[in-house]
Amino acid sequence: MKRQDGEAVPYSGLRGPGTPGQAVDMFLALLQDRLPLWLKILDDLMHLVGKGRVNDNLLPIARAGIDYYAEVQSAALPAFTSPSVTVRFREAMKDTRLGPTSEVVPLTEYLAAEQREGRVSSHVDPVASARLLLAGCFRHAYYELFVGTDFVPSRDESAEEIVRELRLEPPARTPGDSPA
Repeated sequence: MKRQDGEAVPYSGLRGPGTPGQAVDMFLALLQDRLPLWLKILDDLMHLVGKGRVNDNLLPIARAGIDYYAEVQSAALPAFTSPSVTVRFREAMKDTRLGPTSEVVPLTEYLAAEQREGRVSSHVDPVASARLLLAGCFRHAYYELFVGTDFVPSRDESAEEIVRELRLEPPARTPGDSPA
């Protein structure tokens, strides 16, 4: 983990004087620092409704999601080494009312708004698509953490792949097409 000035934050992990409880504290501190920015990025999507292409609007979101998950997962691994630590984390999340829906809701609202504008296919489920986008970001970060960057596509390539394969935008009409 790095501080904003770029210097590494010393952390001994579970093999040194650090404890699982300290790892949870560190993880929660990182979340407290990073999660508000991540949620702001998601909330700001609403300003893009009706502007640009939907896929182009989502590309930086997917890339930011991969970056966010890569950073927080590296701190999460040592934090969840025992059931009591996991329970403590769950209680902290419940107390703050921050959970997976805090990320899903702004993406869902954006996709639903674009769908009302006709810019997202009527066959798309905004909630499921929001979850899939986030899951794709999480998955890339997870594999990058475990196998390294040499064995996965770049973050930019993955972001493009995630957004493209959601197939959100209605097919382009050709001059001879009749309206649906």
